[in-house]
Amino acid sequence: MPKLHAEAPLLHPETQITNSHFGAYCEVGRYSRILNSTFEDYSYCDQFSDITNTTVGKFANIAAMTRIGPTDHPMQNASLHHFLYRSSYYWDDAADDDAFFQARHARRTVIGPDTWIGHGVIIKPDVSIGAGAVIGSGAVVTKDVPPYMIMAGVPATPLRPRFPTAIADRLQALAWWNWSHSTLRTALPDFRSLPVEAFLEKYHG
Repeated sequence: MPKLHAEAPLLHPETQITNSHFGAYCEVGRYSRILNSTFEDYSYCDQFSDITNTTVGKFANIAAMTRIGPTDHPMQNASLHHFLYRSSYYWDDAADDDAFFQARHARRTVIGPDTWIGHGVIIKPDVSIGAGAVIGSGAVVTKDVPPYMIMAGVPATPLRPRFPTAIADRLQALAWWNWSHSTLRTALPDFRSLPVEAFLEKYHG
């Protein structure tokens, strides 16, 4: 396994990266396509992910074959087809519809820190996934997800909270995902061994 670095993301073969930015220790799986998106520190996606117009928070875990922020078509027009907005593909004298693309780009999807997006999940544009949330495999997320909620289904609905509200609130207040790399290394044994309540008692009081 190649080592991750702070200076540049690990991009596996055959990735397509367009107008996107990556923080430290990020990784993009083989055959993934990333467009107009930002990966914050330590976030990764597995192979065949398609991520568009999305802000991916720190420590996000995105499984294979996910579709996040999928682009839409002009349903209010007489036709849905590419020729309306990718017009230059079809006629030499027709320009693309820049306003349509700008409107697409403005519909941001936001993935919160320390989230787990399961295999084959679809997350629609304009949706926010709260910190620590888990989205079960194959779910289609059409609405905002609260922090530390486990969601599944089509459309996705809540299964249960990961933690009681008091624990979830304390984790968000602690915001360990903003710790320095060296602080994370020092705390690594506690991340591995302590139950969440004990971890919070030690680091949050």
